[in-house]
Amino acid sequence: MNCDSIASSYRWFEYLGFGGELQRRRCGLLGEIGRPRRALVLGDGDGRFLVRLLRQVPASEIDSIEASARMQALARRRTGDRVQHRHGDARVLPLDRGRYDLLVTHFFLDCFDADDAPTLVARLADAAAPRAQWLISEFRQAPEGWRAVWCGAWLRSLYFFFRVTTGLRTRSLVDHHPLLTRHGFRLVREESSRGGLLASELWER
Repeated sequence: MNCDSIASSYRWFEYLGFGGELQRRRCGLLGEIGRPRRALVLGDGDGRFLVRLLRQVPASEIDSIEASARMQALARRRTGDRVQHRHGDARVLPLDRGRYDLLVTHFFLDCFDADDAPTLVARLADAAAPRAQWLISEFRQAPEGWRAVWCGAWLRSLYFFFRVTTGLRTRSLVDHHPLLTRHGFRLVREESSRGGLLASELWER
């Protein structure tokens, strides 16, 4: 998924659909993290979360991986040289083993299908330190009732929008919970909003 075609307008698309709720989900559990020495942020797009992370942990070394060059340019304008920006595909970019004590994937894992998600999570887990934390925000499918109908309609619309505008091939969510558990992480805190459609999670190893 490459957001170059919508980079300049993405923030307004986000506000049109969700107001400020996606940013609230990104930052909702930020106060729960420790004081990481090295953090890896994937797919932050235009850098609004990176700015908040820099305020929270100003002494940390932060690496950011982004596939969209135009999104990355927007993030650079916001963060300057305080973040090490890396352009490329997180599935193949080299990552040092055990380097990071904080991983951040906001509205990122939901871009990968059942073939790619397990491999990606395994690579990120390998780059995580033994006691790392993992901060996640994601869309979620409610299991039943009116919430299931509500979430399903939104998810179909979102996947269609990003398929048309960015070429995203993924068409449905992959449950990341068993993938993280397999690599020694446990869910310690979560919050949800918009009828269960949006969720923030904090995991620890």
